[in-house]
Amino acid sequence: MEQGGFDLDFPEPSFYYKVLRKHHVKIHPRRGVKILGLWYHHPVLDEPRFQQPSARGGKHAGKWVVRSDRRDRRQVFFQDPADHETWHILRWRGLPPEGEIPAFSDKTADALLTRVKANNIRIYSESELLEHLLGILGSVTPVDQWPSQAKKKAGKKQRVAQAREITRAQAAAADRPPPHQPSRMSRLRLRCPRPGPSTPARSTTRSMPTAVDDAKKPSPTSSPWPRQRCTRP
Repeated sequence: MEQGGFDLDFPEPSFYYKVLRKHHVKIHPRRGVKILGLWYHHPVLDEPRFQQPSARGGKHAGKWVVRSDRRDRRQVFFQDPADHETWHILRWRGLPPEGEIPAFSDKTADALLTRVKANNIRIYSESELLEHLLGILGSVTPVDQWPSQAKKKAGKKQRVAQAREITRAQAAAADRPPPHQPSRMSRLRLRCPRPGPSTPARSTTRSMPTAVDDAKKPSPTSSPWPRQRCTRP
């Protein structure tokens, strides 16, 4: 320890997704996956390779693994089985375009589903569920402006709850790696390519000097400039 120091091992960018909770679900055509009462979708789920059960066996045979962050329920994450470094973001089907709905956590999602069930509300689409979510959140504002632009009539308790929701969302966004970032092994392969037919390997052995090479080397006492004799005036 004193001689070598600390060995710092930085985790891969995909480590964030691997520590999230797992859900073993079935992919429904043109609808997506259902995670804890909410439906999520991405166009990649409509590909033919996902219209059949997965190759998984055992207790969760035939199901696909989707991961979610309890701090931000606006999206879940699905690892591409063909490329384990690619993660697809499945957005909640009730979301409008990006940036119009503040983040909501597990607590808010549970309160939303509890309200719908307690009032015997029949939900035919996720957009109808969104209306009840907005009633819980209070208003519709961009995430970066929440809760500074919230209605002034909102009580202190509501403002604190809104501030707590956006703090969780910012923490979750900070933990997520940027999209399309190559892994550490990929960067090493790009930095140190293997020699191929067009890239000759560099020889690691030194050739022995010859008499011709010694003759080409300038003498340590010789100089390329002619000597000039300095005389005093």
